[in-house]
Amino acid sequence: MARPLAGWNPLDWSLIHGPVPYALLVLGFGALCGLALSTGAHWWGRWLPCAVVLAALLTLLVVHAVDDWWKPFPDALPRTVTVWIGVALLGLCLAGFRMPPLTWGGRAGALLAAVLVLLMAANQVNRHYVQYPSLRAMLAPETQDLTTGTDARTVTVPPGRTLSEVWQPPAGLPARGTLSAVTIPGTRSGFTARDGYVYLPPAYQASPRPLLPVVVLMAGQPGGPTDWINSGGMPEVLDSFAAAHRGLAPVVVVADPLGSSLNNTLCMDSRIAMAQTYLSVDVPDWIHGHLQTGTGRTRWSVGGSSFGGTCALQLALNAPQVYGSFLDVSGQAEPTLGSHAQTVAKAFGGDEAAFDAVDPAHLMDRGRFPDTAGLFLVGAGDAEFGPQQEKMYAAATRAGVRATFETVPGGHDWGTFRAALVRYLPWVARQTGLTR
Repeated sequence: MARPLAGWNPLDWSLIHGPVPYALLVLGFGALCGLALSTGAHWWGRWLPCAVVLAALLTLLVVHAVDDWWKPFPDALPRTVTVWIGVALLGLCLAGFRMPPLTWGGRAGALLAAVLVLLMAANQVNRHYVQYPSLRAMLAPETQDLTTGTDARTVTVPPGRTLSEVWQPPAGLPARGTLSAVTIPGTRSGFTARDGYVYLPPAYQASPRPLLPVVVLMAGQPGGPTDWINSGGMPEVLDSFAAAHRGLAPVVVVADPLGSSLNNTLCMDSRIAMAQTYLSVDVPDWIHGHLQTGTGRTRWSVGGSSFGGTCALQLALNAPQVYGSFLDVSGQAEPTLGSHAQTVAKAFGGDEAAFDAVDPAHLMDRGRFPDTAGLFLVGAGDAEFGPQQEKMYAAATRAGVRATFETVPGGHDWGTFRAALVRYLPWVARQTGLTR
């Protein structure tokens, strides 16, 4: 996470905490007040009320268009986000009504004020989601070529022991892991995914090579694989874990279950896309073909946040032969396109039985999963997804899943998701035989 003023590079200054967001608030509200104030009688009696009413109507139109018409994601816009959209539109409306009688210099000033209001509102939305902790998080991640090929010598782990108990790190082991951008084709599924990422911990570079466990990680919707790198700080979190475990950490593959930021595949094989086949067949096949890792379901885990958490639960139940454990961070009680009826109609042509056959709640209601371990995590302040997580945790427990439920500080945002990843790593290390 970016610190308030991490050095002198503005790219690393925190947009979430410290002086920068508060400076934007002061400048933005100052600009908004400047746009709203005028000495003209017509302004107070006519143009200011018109600007306020127009901004309110436009805000309602945006909310209606997003939540009821476009529906790019199943959840409604949060109230806080709606308020800041309204503030941004008010700034634009005020500037628009102020400009006609002004000189060119005055118009430039009004435009600058509107830009400051937009920057303030945009960063407040960013603070709500903790999406970009710094300007650097908006840039493409720094990557390097993927380490491919196999090592003829591997670390042998006797029965009853963990990898960390027999691992002897060689001299000169790198202090950090590597991050590579990769293309994982939908060979069997036909699914067109965006590029993913592979994190290889320092121990992966050693010879003999330890056969490390695998974690397949997914972000939410809207979103993409880059979110776990920039917003979730995945490489830094994994490097910290590796530093505390003599270079050992899971191999992490960040996969794309969506195809585009606003697409919703439901993480299912349906009329929309063959997303489940992609994540349970194509992605594992690619990993086996390009990386030298541990094998067997007990060495493989799948996890994600929000949509990605729901997807992880679905994969663990629908493809238990691949994934022996899962992380569900702030997931939903049911995969959805907005409503149950809409989901079944669009994805399965109205066939309720086809939906029930892959829906996690129905799977756990009629089946037993004693060989699967699951970690449910949610922000303590997440009033919407917290109850849903509790419901799915209870269902998993009844189905025999070796389930754990935990909360972390925060709401439904990337601060929570990053904290959840920190909690998940020691848990999954125990589940996959990396540590005791």
